[in-house]
Amino acid sequence: MLKLPPLRDRAGDLSLLIDKLLDQINQESAIEPGYKDKKISARAKNLMLQYSWRGNVRELLNTLRRAAVWTSGDTIHLEDIEDALLPLSAADNNDKKILNRPISEGINLPDILKNVAAHYLKRALEETHGNKTEASKLLGLSNYQTLSNWLKKYEVN
Repeated sequence: MLKLPPLRDRAGDLSLLIDKLLDQINQESAIEPGYKDKKISARAKNLMLQYSWRGNVRELLNTLRRAAVWTSGDTIHLEDIEDALLPLSAADNNDKKILNRPISEGINLPDILKNVAAHYLKRALEETHGNKTEASKLLGLSNYQTLSNWLKKYEVN
C-alpha cells in the first residue's frame, strides 16, 4: 500500500495540486448548466497554501469544489475559500485567531497577551467561585498573591 504524507507535510506540492484540482473541477462541471470555469485569485491561493491541512488531497478537492460552487463569478476569491474551509473545532478556530494572525502589517503583542491572560483569569475565578488559592492552582501560578498581582496587572476585577 502506498502511504502518502498529509498535505501539511507537502507544502511544495500544494500550488500544483490546487491548479490541477481546479482544472479537474472545471472539466467535471462543464456539463452543468450555467457553470463558468473558475480561476483562483492570488490571495485565495495564498490562504490555501498557508492553511494547516489536516487531511489529504480529498479535503483540498472538496474545499475547492465548495468554493467553486458558492462563488457566482468566474474567480474564487479569498472570502470564498474562507467560507469553504470547514471549521475544525472551536478550540482550533480560537488558536487560529490567536496564533495565526498575519503580522506583515504589525500586531500588538501586549494587547493579545492581555486579552488571553484576562480571559483565563476570569474563567479561573468563575470556576472557583472567587477562591484565589484554587484559581491560582488552576492557572499554574505559585500562590494567591501571584494571582492577585496578575489580576491587578491585567485589570481584572
